Amino acid sequence: MQHDLDGILVVSVEQAVAAPYASGRLADAGARVIKVERPEGDFARNYDALVHGESAYFVWLNRGKQSICLDLKAKADADLLGAMIAKADVFIQNLAPGVISRLGFDPAALRAANPRLITCSISGYGDEGPYRDLKAYDLLVQAESGLSSITGNAEGLARVGVSVCDIAAGMTAFQAILQALFARERTGVGRHLSVSLYHALADWMNVPYLQYVYGGKAPDRAGLNHPTIAPYGAYECGDGKAVLFSIQNEREWLLFCADVLRRPELAGDPRFDSNPNRVAHRPALDEIIREVFATVSREAMVERLEAARVAYGRVSSMEDVARHPQNRHVTVDTPTGPVTCLAPGALVNDTLPAFGPIPALGQDTAALTAEFTARRDDKGAA
Repeated sequence: MQHDLDGILVVSVEQAVAAPYASGRLADAGARVIKVERPEGDFARNYDALVHGESAYFVWLNRGKQSICLDLKAKADADLLGAMIAKADVFIQNLAPGVISRLGFDPAALRAANPRLITCSISGYGDEGPYRDLKAYDLLVQAESGLSSITGNAEGLARVGVSVCDIAAGMTAFQAILQALFARERTGVGRHLSVSLYHALADWMNVPYLQYVYGGKAPDRAGLNHPTIAPYGAYECGDGKAVLFSIQNEREWLLFCADVLRRPELAGDPRFDSNPNRVAHRPALDEIIREVFATVSREAMVERLEAARVAYGRVSSMEDVARHPQNRHVTVDTPTGPVTCLAPGALVNDTLPAFGPIPALGQDTAALTAEFTARRDDKGAA
């Protein structure tokens, strides 16, 4: 396992995706992460039961953590959480707006008592602004942030097929926590981090935002076609499978016409002799490309594209992804047996680290209660 964050204690009152993503990456890096769950458990445990009885969401996001079940409205459990936070380096929470403060764990008060503490609150819309008290879930924020307006095709809007707003917020929280830990090494002082699904995704929306605010142009919903580059999209081949390719410059366009379409004369067609012209005449261009692609299988077309050094990607089904030759895998133990997952994106010194197991609900409650109660009692006795 990685040990970069050995000695760092993270206490996370978390649920769903965004906060578990952030704390999970900290656990992957070697931090000790205590996951505080309500007595009935993080509701992500029940999003599905497809991984031999476990939730795919939960298996992905919660490896290497300890699980304790607490009812934070009960004084004894709230006191226990307070004892854990008093020893923590990082406290993360993503309860509904205002709940953590009403329960007695306002981040400002926690940091006043322990200036080295890093607190991170993850919400839908942040700590200020007219939407600050709204609950928010991933698909709601896909719509509110404008992502839905540029996703889909001319016939209608579409959701991104994974929890992209939650993941963006979790990634943003993770990098902000790492930066705060680094700064604390220099200053000895922690900080409060406020991360929201909306603002994390809004940052990712900067290209269409800038195009609209400064250029007056809202991107068209183009499905698997690029809205401002042509040809750049997906085309079905003769076997019913699609390949997506991209022409980025005029040199590639010449090679594509000659070696892929095998119609070199198209390169000089005035309708297609520059990217703006190709975009303007996209329907006619698409028809020509479809006619050629329909004559060969996807793998045969891939061979042409590769020989011409044109960038491409197969439009993979989940069956294709499951057996993709480029996959890297890690195996994680769960309460119902080992699970093989797709690995995180970064290799460390050309290797994949091992990861800790997925905790059963409340499996560490007794041990953690004894540990932190004893610390509190020892401090009181002193």
